[in-house]
Amino acid sequence: MRIFAASIGTETNTFAPIPTALESFHEMFYAPPGQHPDDAKLCTAPLWVARRRAKAEGWTLIEGTSTFAEPAGLVSREAHETLRDEVLGQLRAAMPVDGVLLGLHGAMVADGYDDCEGDLIARVREIVGAAVPIGVELDPHCHMTKKRVRNATLIICFKEFPHTDFVARGEEVVELTLQAVRGKIKPVMSLCDCRMIGSFPTTMQPMRGFVDKISALEGKDGVLSISIAHCFPYADVPELGSRILVVTDDRKEAGDRLARTLADEFLAMRGKTTPDYHSPDEAIDIAGKESGTVVIADPSDNPGGGAPGDSTVILRRLIERGVKGAALAPMWDPMAVRLSFMAGTGGKLRLRFGGKTAPTSGLPVDALITVKKLVRDATQTFVDAKVPLGDCAAIDLGGIEVVLITKRAQSMGIDLFTGMGVDIARKKIVVVKSTNHFHAAFAPIASRVLYCDSGGPIPRDHRQVPYTRVQRPIWPLDEAVQPIMV
Repeated sequence: MRIFAASIGTETNTFAPIPTALESFHEMFYAPPGQHPDDAKLCTAPLWVARRRAKAEGWTLIEGTSTFAEPAGLVSREAHETLRDEVLGQLRAAMPVDGVLLGLHGAMVADGYDDCEGDLIARVREIVGAAVPIGVELDPHCHMTKKRVRNATLIICFKEFPHTDFVARGEEVVELTLQAVRGKIKPVMSLCDCRMIGSFPTTMQPMRGFVDKISALEGKDGVLSISIAHCFPYADVPELGSRILVVTDDRKEAGDRLARTLADEFLAMRGKTTPDYHSPDEAIDIAGKESGTVVIADPSDNPGGGAPGDSTVILRRLIERGVKGAALAPMWDPMAVRLSFMAGTGGKLRLRFGGKTAPTSGLPVDALITVKKLVRDATQTFVDAKVPLGDCAAIDLGGIEVVLITKRAQSMGIDLFTGMGVDIARKKIVVVKSTNHFHAAFAPIASRVLYCDSGGPIPRDHRQVPYTRVQRPIWPLDEAVQPIMV
């Protein structure tokens, strides 16, 4: 048995000011055939799992390229076509194959391509033919388009947000694809469009209970897998929106009924799945009354959603209000990092940092700082994966410590701070730039977690996003909506 596996991923915010080029993929993560490191990355779990299965079971895995770019703006046509054609060329050279595994994000948009993943999957189907199973793993913040469902054999999304289960879902994709190759199952997919835009953290109710419910349905009555495509709200593409995908073992009608039932239930949760958002001053006021460490999340400047990650809005309020015992990370400013390295550990300098990229990034901060720690090629941990941060500097502004990074990334692991010598256990306030991926690592050390809307480039109210191409009606842009089978 011969299986081909590859991975191309990024999450495209079509409103973001930072373009995504071919070098963006090479800078963040690029592993040519056979050079994937021995740990699973967010979008490469199918390849990583298949490598272990192939070694243990004696079948042949042909590894293609794996690559990922930090979420940002529109992907260049050159980047998409170059990486796509690279993988397709590797697949052609590997033929004949018995199956294909693809680890993709699902929200990649390029110049001239609204559906990059659908384009790739369709071209893979043309090469391998109608009979060869194609298994795909997607991030739930994807656009679950008709094109990719039509051309894949099965698609499975991560269930958790934060995405702590990307390896577990990769194991499911590999197992079900292998069963399909061996003729033990005949996967068919049922897709229902919920006509909804939203954010759905699984760390809170009612989303927690809904995910547990669909998980309990799997493995019964021919149901192989159920995925909730949350959608990625910051892309102006026609097929934006939340969708329910049910994979059954050749039970299309039953799958359709279940997808529609779950879509009705999911739509009924609209407006109830997001946390309360506070202004920066409200969050600081609440934190001041709490004992222990309060974690304040700033999702409106989340680099994981395509924001620059250099907003100074919350930091400036901490400074202006004279708050001490606070820490913030990450702040993306490669030039400030370079200047900090020039000053050296323990050095003092008047540094201007942050507030460079977007009008919503706020004004730069000018402060006399002390360089506390410098690290070359730093990383942070997300589940078992290492996320590169580039050269980093921890600076002290007289009671507030900030971690400056070179490679854009959101807050994921506490080692983002501790690896830079910042003792967050002793801080009153810890500010993280993230929507919810921080939660698994930071919630255990927090007396309270607060969510703040600092007015950054990713509005929390989706009615403020300037869509022009999204299919209407859709909630919350419109009130009267009903799920539609796709």
